[in-house]
Amino acid sequence: MEAEGRVLGPPLPPPPSGGGSGGGGAEPPACAAGAARAPPPAAEVLEFDDEEDDLEVFSKDASLAEANSFSPSMPTSPSSMINQYKFEDESELRDLFITVDDPESHITAIETFITYRVVTKTSRSEFDSSEYEVRRRYQDFLWLKSKLEEAHPTLIIPPLPEKFIMKGMVERFSEEFIETRRKALHKFLNRIADHPTLTFNEDFKIFLTAQAWELSSHKKQGPGLLSRMGQTVRAVASSVRGGVKNRPEMFTEVNDYMETFSQKINVLDKIAHRIYKEEREYFNEMKEYGPIHTLWSASEEDIADSLKGVASCIDKCCKATEKRMAGLSENLLPIIHEYVLYSEILMGVLKRRDQIQGELDSKVDALANKKAEKDLITEEIGKLEDKVECANNALKADWDRWKQNMQYDMRSAFTNVAENNLRYYEEV
Repeated sequence: MEAEGRVLGPPLPPPPSGGGSGGGGAEPPACAAGAARAPPPAAEVLEFDDEEDDLEVFSKDASLAEANSFSPSMPTSPSSMINQYKFEDESELRDLFITVDDPESHITAIETFITYRVVTKTSRSEFDSSEYEVRRRYQDFLWLKSKLEEAHPTLIIPPLPEKFIMKGMVERFSEEFIETRRKALHKFLNRIADHPTLTFNEDFKIFLTAQAWELSSHKKQGPGLLSRMGQTVRAVASSVRGGVKNRPEMFTEVNDYMETFSQKINVLDKIAHRIYKEEREYFNEMKEYGPIHTLWSASEEDIADSLKGVASCIDKCCKATEKRMAGLSENLLPIIHEYVLYSEILMGVLKRRDQIQGELDSKVDALANKKAEKDLITEEIGKLEDKVECANNALKADWDRWKQNMQYDMRSAFTNVAENNLRYYEEV
């Protein structure tokens, strides 16, 4: 990416083969996440103690690099590479369109916050109207995410941008911060809309259609404190019991994959932010360097034209560098950081699947030890077996879908960076 020849693209681990995807339709399936649907065509700046180690971490695993290398027969131009990975069902007609825009600042006696306009257009019969317009604040998006996780514990819920600002990047409530968050919230809702199961969630529909007072009333109908505490206690008890005995091999492979993926995507996130930081420092220095030559030309008549030419060249380079920085901040940094958040979400989904599996294992052990009435435990085991099967099927289908989205987004992001760099070096 840089003039010094830095490479920003570490090879990602080859994804383990997942299970089959369920079929999508007008109604959400009962237990599966549904078929994969094509995707539509921010972090603290960390200091590096051993920068070279971070850059070398990816070259040490040859098997990972080989598994992701392109074959000679594959198209080599950036645009043709992107087209190579377009999904077959991309031409499917969408029936739900969501736009997040028009941020507004609100100042009260106790807080200051931003609301965003959410405009929904749909042709679905379950909606009473074809178009809705509501305003939502960040807390409302958090509520929606928590409700989706509660209703679909083994589906991969898209990440939200963090509540707190990114240190060293932007200031809170600045235009840059608000616009970055708006784009992330827009992507969050559209990823849900494109999901074959989450898109039919009732809380999602209420989020898109209810006015502020209606949404506030609906929030109060959620589970109480004692219910949430009970869920937390069960989760802690499951973790205390130790590892899952009968975890299917596929999910062991997925867990290993995500541990490697999480490590590499976090290092990649650090490298990307470091490159952006260096680029910004170079840009700031160059902005000061150009005017110096212009002033110098006024006192050196013999070489005035040459000095003015250098000043003009520096100015052009400065503008080209600014465009390249914009490309990094818009097309690369948010994508990489989104998948940093995705890695955390996926680890949480795997833990929730293991928790369900753990409940089943404990009941099977209780039946074997005859610690309780046999008929009652047998009935509970049957229900838990169905629950585990549903969880496995949902996660298998969503895992396949997530892999396709991740590979598409990564290829798009790095291809955009390559194309921006080509334009940059042609200009300068």
